[in-house]
Amino acid sequence: MAAPKIATAPISWGVSEVPGWGVQLAPERVLREMRELGFEATELGPEGFLPEAPADKAAELAKFDLKAIGSFVPVVLHDADVDPLPRIARELDDYDAAGAGVLIVAAVTGQDGYDVAREPLTDEQWSTLFANLDAIRELAESRGVTAALHPHVGTVVETAEEVQRVIDGSTALFCFDTGHLMIGGVDPVEFAEKHAARIAHTHLKDVSTEGMLRVKNGEVTYYDAIEVDSLYRPLGQGDVDVRAIIASLVAAGFDGWFVLEQDKVVRTDPAEGEGPIEDARASVEFLRSVLRELEQGS
Repeated sequence: MAAPKIATAPISWGVSEVPGWGVQLAPERVLREMRELGFEATELGPEGFLPEAPADKAAELAKFDLKAIGSFVPVVLHDADVDPLPRIARELDDYDAAGAGVLIVAAVTGQDGYDVAREPLTDEQWSTLFANLDAIRELAESRGVTAALHPHVGTVVETAEEVQRVIDGSTALFCFDTGHLMIGGVDPVEFAEKHAARIAHTHLKDVSTEGMLRVKNGEVTYYDAIEVDSLYRPLGQGDVDVRAIIASLVAAGFDGWFVLEQDKVVRTDPAEGEGPIEDARASVEFLRSVLRELEQGS
């Protein structure tokens, strides 16, 4: 079996594109702690996390001997009056400089945050979304990059029905986020088994079913559940069968990235060696143990 590629992302350290999303830790600390845990690659993080100029982004990562693999880019795709391509082109300039290869696109509502109320898309809006996905894929391919759609809580592609509509109505590849799919009502184990050929990139998350139901029932907001760590758990400590998903993808020949993500809200600047690094360590140790088991069994 080919050695799986493991990476992480700044959101596991609470670094988010959402305004007001807790304390945003300094890049130097986040990147240093990633390397302390043995990560060799990371997603770039939101605008403003790393220096603005593409060459400066690449230089900042190089200081910590980290490879860039891509980034999470929230864009409006369903509105015919909004052109997402300028934002995408700007992101791809960063990829050229940093050597990244996967563009992760989330079809956001156009409102801040992921707790906003929204109406289902009309047929016309779905057509616009699919056309924009095609245009983004073509632009990314022209720059040597693979584009993948990320179903996500609080976006216009969130629920099982919406994910199925993308499967049936487009050729889009997916960023397979085990946590967001589960919250949206998709069985992530089944998705990995049935749609491996459509998976270009993987975000491994674990979810507490109890915490998820409190969000879905309106008892707490999505943000508040993340802030108190009642929704996402370190890998192996929640209710997603992460082990089965990894085994299924490896058996299917998945050769993309396994990105460890545990969305965090950091409330205070943690002491050295404490804070998000603790859960990130637990997750990567779990993943490495599963991969060792699979390698020994092959």
